Amino acid sequence: MPHLDLNLPNGKAYDMFVATPGTIVLIVVAGLVFRWFICRAIDRVVSRASKGTVPGVLAKSKAGEFLSDLRAGGNERREQRAQTMGSLLKSVATGVVLAVVIVMALSQLGVDIAPIIASAGILGIAFGFGAQNLVKDFLSGIFMILEDQYGVGDVVDLGEATGSVEAVGLRVTRLRDVNGTVWYVRNGEILRVGNQSQNWSRTVLDITVGYESNLDVVQQILQEEATAMFEDVKFRDVIIEQPEVWGVERFDKDGAVVRVVLKTAPLQQWLVARSMRQRIKARFDEAGIRIPTSFRTMTDEEQRL
Repeated sequence: MPHLDLNLPNGKAYDMFVATPGTIVLIVVAGLVFRWFICRAIDRVVSRASKGTVPGVLAKSKAGEFLSDLRAGGNERREQRAQTMGSLLKSVATGVVLAVVIVMALSQLGVDIAPIIASAGILGIAFGFGAQNLVKDFLSGIFMILEDQYGVGDVVDLGEATGSVEAVGLRVTRLRDVNGTVWYVRNGEILRVGNQSQNWSRTVLDITVGYESNLDVVQQILQEEATAMFEDVKFRDVIIEQPEVWGVERFDKDGAVVRVVLKTAPLQQWLVARSMRQRIKARFDEAGIRIPTSFRTMTDEEQRL
């Protein structure tokens, strides 16, 4: 019956039963320690990002503090994004460290790791060429989440699509426009983002009045109505600064255009604009100020159609 020959030279026996296992254990321990340091650093970054203290992340400001009371789940959203980034980075770091530890351990066991490294390089190149758009989408998604460029509930303009964000993923962003259409936009294809609901918004109204109108009276009415809205209890948490009348913006073919602006809480600019227009119309009717309208006379052929 065959038996195992343990009569090995002292040097080989030492290498097989002491040196090699000991080296592998040291490699594993070093890998675990290195992973612990990386995860600790990631946790610190995530903690700072959750508090808004990382450069590029939504910073605390007077408007930001006001936003936290108005935006439901504003702080929670930032913490959720930071935790998502932290989990992703930890998974990537763990995978890289594990791969390095396995390769180094195989090397200690006498396995030729050159083919493994070469294969990994070839696979990496193939993956890079075959999935470069996917990698681009993922990298863009990572930075969007980290920098808090937008989040769920924001109203954004992504160039090809504009609407309310319903979901933000690492590969695609889903938003719904005012008509109810759902748009899926790849993160790697987003070249610029216009966020209409971050920190604060602004209602800009260009009011056209007839050339015969007294512009001083028009501006006084606009200032009075805007101030009345600012002091109204219903708009106390909506209009966040004293409104301003910037004056005559331009001259159109129909009349003079006067601009009034109101700084509002996020996503409230449209509500303020509608209410302001209604107030202005009522005051202009009382003061006899005409809002020009253009009429087009239909031709006989158009009337027959």
